[in-house]
Amino acid sequence: MIPKARVVVIDDEVNAAAAIEKLLREDGYDVARAHDGRSGLQAADKFDPDVVITDLRMSGMDGLDLLARIKEMHPETMVILMTAYGTVKTAVKAMKLGAEDYLAKPVDIEELEVVLQKAIEKKRLLQETRVLRERLADKYHLDNVVGQSPEMLAVFKTLRQVAPSSSSVLLLGESGTGKELFAQALHQLSPRKNRPFVKVACAALPETLLESELFGHEKGAFTGALFARAGRFEVADGGTLFLDEIGDISPTVQVKLLRFLEEREFERVGGNRTVKVDVRIVVATHRDLPKKVEEGSFRDDLYYRLNVIEIRIPSLRDRGGDIPLLAHRFICKYAKRNGKEIRGIADDALALLMRNSWPGNVRQLENAIERAVVLSNEPVLTPAHFPALDPGAEAAAPESAARGVAIPGSTLAAIEREAILRTLESTGGSTSRAAAALQISARKIQYKLKEYRRQDVVTPRRI
Repeated sequence: MIPKARVVVIDDEVNAAAAIEKLLREDGYDVARAHDGRSGLQAADKFDPDVVITDLRMSGMDGLDLLARIKEMHPETMVILMTAYGTVKTAVKAMKLGAEDYLAKPVDIEELEVVLQKAIEKKRLLQETRVLRERLADKYHLDNVVGQSPEMLAVFKTLRQVAPSSSSVLLLGESGTGKELFAQALHQLSPRKNRPFVKVACAALPETLLESELFGHEKGAFTGALFARAGRFEVADGGTLFLDEIGDISPTVQVKLLRFLEEREFERVGGNRTVKVDVRIVVATHRDLPKKVEEGSFRDDLYYRLNVIEIRIPSLRDRGGDIPLLAHRFICKYAKRNGKEIRGIADDALALLMRNSWPGNVRQLENAIERAVVLSNEPVLTPAHFPALDPGAEAAAPESAARGVAIPGSTLAAIEREAILRTLESTGGSTSRAAAALQISARKIQYKLKEYRRQDVVTPRRI
């Protein structure tokens, strides 16, 4: 059985400490006990507890000194003080030093349990926030979302335009296109970037759990609700709430979400106290929401509330020119992670990646390159490192390919010129990446460009 949390109990009254230890162990906690400040500090250092429960008045090192030392060594450890000599002045001092709560002795066990649960929940939320911020600093900045194709540049432009607002955003795109990355980037570009970014995977939770996860619940709201719990809306106060796969939420949750979008308030499950928070809503789905509205499984008023700003993330096959950039990023990432010295990817292997249609989008490409890096014993990836890809496959043409020269009716030279110039557009003018995509030499592209300039058919927009 996994313990609820790790707790250190420190009290110079041996019987009192032993009684609390016994009760907490019976309740499912992993408990260590000490009887003075110094040994308690050693126990906290060794045991790495979630919560320390300590007496205030002890010989040698008292509870306030111990509190200060614990907070210095383990800032995220929650500390609860106990004393039979409590005063308002001492309580205020303890809270300023970082105490989570303050209990009078003899300790009421039910009160201790409530205070302990609140402290554990707070620590969990602090840890989640810290981890998210660490990830944000490295992974989710817009500069780390790879793309130079016209389709992606248009998405980046829209993100920068809408980020300063608090309007709801609907991200659309196939599975694997990186909608969460764009939601995180939107948050990082916004004035809310120093407040929480909270994600909820709506499709992963049944209706009853999702409602509680989003809006929280009061004690006794349902079987197993032993304590009140804040929901993700409250956790995200001042920041951004990202609801992934919004098309899968139930009608009940749709109603509560609609009310929040209209009035910016809600009640916890089982409660009647109205809670107001300042949260920006960003939602994503790969489903056809207008079709679900037409079928009656998704509220039309909620759809229009969510769809204030719609951003469609292009599939990888519609921005094939970004594949070389993505491949390079993923090779560097997984070579570093696995201690491999891989310099790059061979032209024929890159051409193989370019020909694949990637139905799983960027996620599938990343997985393919991770596998290749892990299994490679060579400094350069070759087609042999991608056995799951069909060497004879041809990538599906993007919708943007509909414009340009007409076939039939155009000469082979005109078709070749259009292919070279359009591929250069999609690769940001990189002749090496365009050559890999077209399976010709970079020298030939450079020669053709000189010829096109002489013919006066190359404009700055096209290179």
